[in-house]
Amino acid sequence: MDEEEKEDKEAKKQKKSEDKEMQLTDLPGIGPAVAAKLESAGIYDLMSLAVMNPTELGEISGVSAAVARKAIQAARKMLNLGFMSGDEYAEKRGSVLYITTGSKNLDALLGGKGVESRAITEAFGAFGSGKTQLGLTLAVNVQLPPEKGGASGKCVFIDTEGTFRPQRIRQIAEGIGANPDNVLKNILVARAFNSDHQILLLDRISEMIKEGEPIKLMIIDSLTAHFRAEYSGRGQLADRQQKLNRYIHNLMKLAEQHNLAVYVTNQVMANPAQMFGDPTTAIGGNIVGHASTYRMYLRRGKQGSRVAKLIDSPNLPDNETVYYVTEAGVRDEEK
Repeated sequence: MDEEEKEDKEAKKQKKSEDKEMQLTDLPGIGPAVAAKLESAGIYDLMSLAVMNPTELGEISGVSAAVARKAIQAARKMLNLGFMSGDEYAEKRGSVLYITTGSKNLDALLGGKGVESRAITEAFGAFGSGKTQLGLTLAVNVQLPPEKGGASGKCVFIDTEGTFRPQRIRQIAEGIGANPDNVLKNILVARAFNSDHQILLLDRISEMIKEGEPIKLMIIDSLTAHFRAEYSGRGQLADRQQKLNRYIHNLMKLAEQHNLAVYVTNQVMANPAQMFGDPTTAIGGNIVGHASTYRMYLRRGKQGSRVAKLIDSPNLPDNETVYYVTEAGVRDEEK
């Protein structure tokens, strides 16, 4: 019995040390001064450092190539960057959070529980299709406890088109019986005025999480507006796609590192080569299409309804469903 207790104590001790988040200063050769330089360059955690090369780390921090190499190797060892068995991966997936959309039909389309963390959910469609309304509903619902379809967390809303409306948040909050003032306090809004500002805001989110903000959902409305406006014409298409690609991969990394749900809206255009059927196609091409874990096409339906069609998913069949945008947010019925 004593032996069992000893083993149990050791296991708890080991778990406690694993749960303690490792800091940059835990790495060899990285003192407080070097860590401060790294943080000013947007490197706040071991993962960001582990994926760097020694030359790049040396230039940013001012340490020698040998020290940089040793620090990178130590970070990779601490993070155990390698393969894991399928059952271990399944266990890791057990920490995934789900946020209800407010519509059972829409939740079912996304697998039954709503928008999931460690994933990017993209909604594209013409104006008035309900993209922003779904985002505002999610911003309220993320604050609900898990048993009610939320994640007991805060939301970050990056607004690139001036679509965030506090009054609308109040309406949706009242619709679920929540205190509108408290709900608004838990939504952190930033207006991005250009693509560089939009990229910079991702670093700020990492900082806020490190400072203890319980952020569980990130909304970007819209993902492509600034990239589309600033890089116009065929001559700039390659530059735009390259910048957009880098931005989306940073989004994916952020979602994975901090167990965040990411919901992005996307603009559309008409494909002139489409002779038959719906010519609507999303901006961003294959780069955005491949990066999004779940991809939905939203459009207006009959009698004030909206139709959501699941275009792409790693584990769900293509399907479509009907929902409504009501005063209380996204719902299954009009009233």
